[in-house]
Amino acid sequence: QASRLAELPYSSFDNDEDDDTAEQDRGVWYPDPPKLSPFSHCVRYLAFLWNLLFLLLGLLTLAVGVWGLLAKSPLPGGVPLSSDPMLLFVLAGLGTSAVSLAGCLGAFRASPCLLRFFLGAVLAFGGLEVLGGLLLLLARRRLRDALRDLLLLCLLRYQEDPDLQFLVDEVQRSLQCCGLESYRDWESNLYFNCSAPGVQACGVPASCCQDLLQNGSVPNIQCGFGVLGLGAAAAGAVVHTGGCGAALGAWLRGQAGAIAAGAAVLLLLEAVGALMALRVLRDITAVRV
Repeated sequence: QASRLAELPYSSFDNDEDDDTAEQDRGVWYPDPPKLSPFSHCVRYLAFLWNLLFLLLGLLTLAVGVWGLLAKSPLPGGVPLSSDPMLLFVLAGLGTSAVSLAGCLGAFRASPCLLRFFLGAVLAFGGLEVLGGLLLLLARRRLRDALRDLLLLCLLRYQEDPDLQFLVDEVQRSLQCCGLESYRDWESNLYFNCSAPGVQACGVPASCCQDLLQNGSVPNIQCGFGVLGLGAAAAGAVVHTGGCGAALGAWLRGQAGAIAAGAAVLLLLEAVGALMALRVLRDITAVRV
């Protein structure tokens, strides 16, 4: 029996040694996963709060756009929804909210898929903004022509769209101008033409007036009535006779530095959000691997 036991391939003592060796091997080949550092946790929380802020801004923009569309219900006849200026607020709010929501959930749930979507969207938006800025610099003359066409369209549809009416009034009141080239451009409007019926015939909007209040506290919306039937000198004493095309061009040239600074700040904010999301994605990938 002793000789047979000696011929056995292993004993219980040898089995214990093999178990210890296997445990050592498992410790070598399957190490404990790395833990996130306090800095990584801080970046993750900052990324969540950063995207939460932009999510709230996007929802606010979306709410303003939807409110603007619903406030005009029913929409003015003949004005398609695709040409409504408030639609820009709706699209901007939807895009910002969707991207920021992906960033929030990606940082909160540690989702690589959502974080990759967020990074791709931010890079796409940044690229489009840079491309748009370059196109504006290269096509400044076409931009001026586009602005002139837009102003002319606003003049023609002044009474048909409340948003365009508000935009024209603000431009004329702020820049102290009237019409596109001069106050005579309002003759092309069907409601202010001298041959049109109604009290507004042969007049201009009240935003063209030099003294809208006329030494009172209530705006006089009839201050521009009959101005087109007056001579140039008499009309100049009541309304601003200069056009808004040249005034708007001069204002844009004066604000070029502020516009460039705003675009740079926007790109910087997007870059900060992308860098934080990239750091969170790298930490999550390292832990999962």
